[in-house]
Amino acid sequence: MKAALYTAFKQPLTIENVADPSPSNDGVVVKVGATGLCRSDWHGWMGHDPDIVLPHVPGHELAGTIEAVGKNVSGWRIGDRVTLPFVCGCNSCSQCASGNQQVCDNQFQPGFSAWGSYAEYVAIDYAQSNLVKLPDQLSFETAASLGCRFVTSFRAIVDQGQVQAGEWVVVHGCGGVGLSAIMIASALGANVIAVDISDQKLAFAKSIGAVITINAQDTTDVVAQVIEITKGGAHLSIDALGSSVTCFNSIANLRTRGRHVQVGLMAGTDQQPLIPMDKVIAKELQIIGSHGMQAHRYPQLLAMIKSGKLQPQKLIGSCISLEESLLQLEQMNSFSGTGVTVINRFS
Repeated sequence: MKAALYTAFKQPLTIENVADPSPSNDGVVVKVGATGLCRSDWHGWMGHDPDIVLPHVPGHELAGTIEAVGKNVSGWRIGDRVTLPFVCGCNSCSQCASGNQQVCDNQFQPGFSAWGSYAEYVAIDYAQSNLVKLPDQLSFETAASLGCRFVTSFRAIVDQGQVQAGEWVVVHGCGGVGLSAIMIASALGANVIAVDISDQKLAFAKSIGAVITINAQDTTDVVAQVIEITKGGAHLSIDALGSSVTCFNSIANLRTRGRHVQVGLMAGTDQQPLIPMDKVIAKELQIIGSHGMQAHRYPQLLAMIKSGKLQPQKLIGSCISLEESLLQLEQMNSFSGTGVTVINRFS
């Protein structure tokens, strides 16, 4: 099969012909119909993920059809249209037993702990309890765009953030995660403020539900502006980027007893950001992490998509070939373009 592969961190990827994968006893092989290009893949390519063993094929936001099934897997057949969370739970540890497969102690992550979906085929372990059947009307491109970004934002807003209609929600960073969070929070009746440094992205954020936008480069104090607009601060604030600045602002712009959800990965020099702990104590603020979403939570999300309440297809900025992904992955930290990029051509 063809696959995009790198043999050293921070070095160019190449298209290689590699052996087709075989399913483990508890796994399947998926023929990739589409896969998202995500900044998490860029972090992996940079060497920020200790689980990656070189040489490596990235890619974790995928949808396609089952090509082969392991002998211990039941309920799934060749030809089934599927997607899956980017964290696959083992279904035997204490975290999985409590329904929290997204933080499984023995998790399988395509594109990180194993070769991923920038390829014609990808092997998926722990398939039995992690595959999600796709509705026939949902395209592979849209399903792949759910990937880690839309589903991560869904859990961050709905399950972790416990958003309520009428609340002020601030989203810091309007990449794929941030735009997803804006669409979801708005659909659930929140008043969303979008914060970014790109007027183009902010305009797009407004078109999908943000009621107010703030260009962080055009204001001397994002926190003060949020507090003024909301008359006291946000009820819920999301750092969808993962930088020391956006993390601090997201916490500092909360009203008393507000909730901050950290979604953006904190890597490199941003791993240990400055936190306004004085405000956390005085205002009884909540700081909550959010990491992916479990397969068993997909039905509510898919129902909202089917009803038209959520339209993730609007977030797809472009569809590209596997060859085009080589350069685009390297350039992900430039934050150019708007929306989600999806690979849907592999030959």
